[in-house]
Amino acid sequence: MENRGAGQASGQSGSAAGQQYEPKNDYINAYTAKFNLEPNKAALVVVDMQYATGSRHEGLGRRMKERGTESTVAYRFERIEQVVVPNIQKMLNFCRANGIRVMYVVIGSELADYSDMPTHMRTLARDTNNRVGTRENEIIDELKPIDGEPVVRKTTISAFSSSGFEILVRSMDVEQLMFTGVSTNMCVETTARDAADRGFQCVMLEDCLGAAKQEYHDATLVTFQRLFGRVMSSEEAMKELVPQREAIAAR
Repeated sequence: MENRGAGQASGQSGSAAGQQYEPKNDYINAYTAKFNLEPNKAALVVVDMQYATGSRHEGLGRRMKERGTESTVAYRFERIEQVVVPNIQKMLNFCRANGIRVMYVVIGSELADYSDMPTHMRTLARDTNNRVGTRENEIIDELKPIDGEPVVRKTTISAFSSSGFEILVRSMDVEQLMFTGVSTNMCVETTARDAADRGFQCVMLEDCLGAAKQEYHDATLVTFQRLFGRVMSSEEAMKELVPQREAIAAR
């Protein structure tokens, strides 16, 4: 994707990833709230990194291979394997080492007939066998939560519509949410937009996100920076958080 200008749409010092996706000469840039990440306010959110749609070997990947249409998901799984998983792993290690909270969101049905899910989600969930108790519903092994990291179950695209996610976040005194996972333009975006509307400061970690197509991913990040929040890389987020952590420790 072409560079979209060097203006600062968000963050006090901007970011390379943010500048890449910032709409050039957009009036809205002047109205977008600026903030820096703070470790005592932030949490890493891992969205829907499950075998159902996050692995080429189960769920969606297996179905496409059985039907001879695996080429339609080739980009998706290459992105997940080569970019998303390694960078989420780095963020998990960083957050765990620095006392920054981590939480997971997963999607799937708790009923055999999938009737607890909205009708527009049932076919996908059923076809990928995404039901509690199945392998497909599990978080992929590379990104498993550790003790003390909550996992919130949802049946809708947004975590705010069908789970206790908001109660959890507010109870933990979290004010800033760093979003990772899949899909950029679906569950991640919808949850992040809902979070912004509820007053949370939101960051999309660009290299920790994946979608079915690059253009879906790019379009989401361009529009997300219009008032909703920031776009950063994982490296940029870690660099911004480290000085803040050191300042807190020195008090």
